[in-house]
Parts: sequence; structure tokens; C-alpha cells
Amino acid sequence: MSRKILLLGILLIFSTVLFAQDNVKKYHNFDFSKKLITKAELNKFKFEEGEAEPINELALLRGVVFGKHGRVFVEKYIQNYLEKQSWYKPNPKFSNSVLTQIERQNLDLIRLKEAELHYSVEPGDLRYWKDKEIPDDKIYANSAADWSVLIAEFEAIHGKTFSDQEWLQKYFDERYWYKRNVNYQPTMLSAIERKNLEKFITRRNEDRKVEVSFGDMDKFQNVLLKEDQLKGVSFNEIRLMQNEFFARRGKKFTVAAYKQAFEWQPWYKPLKDQSKIKLNATEEANVKLLQAYEAKMRDKITTEALPEEFFYGMYLEDLRILRNEIFAKHGRIFKDPKLQKYFEAQPWYKPDPNFTDANLPTILSENEFKNIASIKTQEETAFSKFVMVEG
Repeated sequence: MSRKILLLGILLIFSTVLFAQDNVKKYHNFDFSKKLITKAELNKFKFEEGEAEPINELALLRGVVFGKHGRVFVEKYIQNYLEKQSWYKPNPKFSNSVLTQIERQNLDLIRLKEAELHYSVEPGDLRYWKDKEIPDDKIYANSAADWSVLIAEFEAIHGKTFSDQEWLQKYFDERYWYKRNVNYQPTMLSAIERKNLEKFITRRNEDRKVEVSFGDMDKFQNVLLKEDQLKGVSFNEIRLMQNEFFARRGKKFTVAAYKQAFEWQPWYKPLKDQSKIKLNATEEANVKLLQAYEAKMRDKITTEALPEEFFYGMYLEDLRILRNEIFAKHGRIFKDPKLQKYFEAQPWYKPDPNFTDANLPTILSENEFKNIASIKTQEETAFSKFVMVEG
């Protein structure tokens, strides 16, 4: 590709983003608390998914409605846009209770238009599908928590409460459209809703049967995780989930495995002043739970043959780390500086200058030797994360 073509492409993306912002800017002075935006007006907004630089003017417009009250968004695309506006005053104490009925109606119009245009059904979309059968190719979820939210949302629309799942209850309580209904009954779901729900449950069951996974820790920043929620989560994900709590507070990572994982997240925004990063008491408790669970999983490397699901989600680089972890557990000091740096960042690692490969037959257990062989087999067919990223 020539420099001229590359420059033209960059300018085209830049001009498209500017156009999106200019189009939304027309509604900065629109009084969403007193006047309804029309469907004809919404049809003029651009919405493009699946592109290198996706454009969602509807999301920006939704951001403006909330932004007038100072809501702070996790989505960087919306938050960055709001922070450029002179009228925007962030309010960490924002609550949906400040929204007027007409503002809620406007949000419904915008949000349901987004749902109509989404390539696959996302959390928050199911009100659009209340009276429509959802096509099979639109049923997809990015994470275990997304599956849980989508399946619960069918009933949350009708006001179901989730007292046995605190994180789900908190999630729905924070949605502007959600209203608890003490008289909720499953019979409130229509025949179409029940059919759609069955489709989602079937698809979820075909996928991995885990309740939470990497990318879901925003649901647990103020809600305690429970150990039984971690069943089926891979070893690699447990580590990423621990660091996700710090990443969501803006931590910068030097270990490549963590740095690459978080740089691709739309919510990740590292702080310039790293001294300001602090977890709250709930987050600290959740990190400790994950560390304890990781320790149990690490012990399995010594005492048990590792099952296939243990390796879920691991790239070639992750498997190499896992294989060397068996040696690191016994104190090996690595010649590869990247490996050494990685293990030095682990709280359990204790380097032993007396460790030598010649003593491996007396140091490693039979299970450890078998697991090293299993990991090597996985490495033979694994993809490099760099190949996956570069496409």
C-alpha cells in the first residue's frame, strides 16, 4: 500500500468520525426533557458495525441525553465525545432517577433503533424483540456474563427480581428502563418471548457452561464474587480476571500478556498518574478470592492430569508460559528475560539459585511430566495471538 493511499484512508476515517460528531452536535441544544425526537430524525443517523472504525451516531446521541445530567460512561467512544463538549459536567453520583418521563421515552426511541440495527442481539436489545422471533444468526454473546444478562433480561423486562444473584440485580437496577415488579410471574412472557428465551438457553448450553469470564469484572466492582461462580473458568482467564480489576482502575501493564489483553478492551483507559490507582474493599476481596482459586488450579498441575477445558482460550504464548510455570513453581531462573519478568510479577514465584535441569527427575512429579507433554501437544496446534490480531 502506497503512503498516498494510506494517508487517504486515514483522512477518510477522520472525516467520517468528524461527520458523525457534527451530525450529533445538532442535538446538543435539543430539549430531550420536553420534546420527543422523531423516528424520521433517527433514521438519518449513521450506524455501521463491523468496520475498522465503527460509527454509531445513535450511541453518541444516547450519550448526549445522559450527558446533560453528567453521567460518566464506561464506553470510551461515548465518554471521549462527551468530554470534548464544553457543556458536559461529569457527575459520579448520577442516578437514573433524575431522568424525566419524556427523556426516558427519547432513550427508548434511540435504544430500540440501535437494537434494530445490531448485527447480533446485545444486552438491552430484548425489548425490541418482545413481539418478534429472533433469527438464529443474531444469537451470540461475547462473554459468560453476557449470556447470563441476556437470558435474565427476558424476565427483567417484566420486572423480575434476582435476589439470589446480587450482581444481576445490581446490573438491572442500573438500567433506566428496569422497574421491579413484586407480582412478576413467568406466565407474563408471551409465546414469542418464551420461544426466543429457549433459543438463547439452547445456544448458551452449546457454548461453555460458565457463569462469569474475563471481561465481566465490571459487574463485580461493588458485588462479591463467589467461588462456585468460577467453575469451568480457564486458568488463563482467572489470571486475566484478577488483573481486570486493576485495569478498570487504569493500571498500566508492562507484562505483554496482560498489556495486549487490555489494550483491546473498549473500556480500558490507563491513568497518567499510576499512584492514584486503588481498589475498593469489594474489589480487593474479589482479587483475593481469584488468587486463592488460581492457587488451587496451580496445585492441580502437580497432582492431576489437566483436562482439555483447562487450556480454553490459550494462545501459543499462553501455553508456553503455562508449561514453564511448572518449572517456575520449583524456582527455576529463566534465561529468557521476558519469561523471567513475567514470573517475577507473580506473587507465588520464589527463585531458587540451586535449581538445575539435571535434577528434574527428582524435582518434578509424574503428573507434572505428563502435563508438560500435554501442554506441548496443545502448543503444536495453537495459534499465536499475534497472528490472530493481525488477521
